[in-house]
Amino acid sequence: MPPRLRVIHAAIALIERRGRYLIARRHRDDSHPGCWEFPGGKRERGESLLACLRRELREELGVTIKDVRPFHTLRYRYVDGEVRFRVFRCTIARGTPRPLDAEALRWVRPAHLWRYRFPPANAPLVQRLSRPLSRRTQSGIISIRRRRTTP
Repeated sequence: MPPRLRVIHAAIALIERRGRYLIARRHRDDSHPGCWEFPGGKRERGESLLACLRRELREELGVTIKDVRPFHTLRYRYVDGEVRFRVFRCTIARGTPRPLDAEALRWVRPAHLWRYRFPPANAPLVQRLSRPLSRRTQSGIISIRRRRTTP
């Protein structure tokens, strides 16, 4: 029997302001150093994904959020496990975003997201957000897996 894959659950925030999304640059000593990401993080034991999102944004940016709406589920399989992200759209209720747990923050137009280096797990989300609305898929789940291709 193969070993059971480790599954990590995380929440991601799509915070939009004046047609731009907020992204954060990871520290040089983090995994995927220097990459940009949407704010959020791993769910703690016994925590709902919504509670995780609220906690992470308070810790990472110093903000509270409102108008939270589910947007997508994103899955990415690594060699030894899988990360399952729940992506939420939300707005800032209180506070001004500050890079409390990041090197920098930027507000970026959707069409320019591809110019920033994101971790591989975020690539399908960046691609989806970068495309014009008429070309986006209607599916609520984006899944990426490393597969063997057969000739």
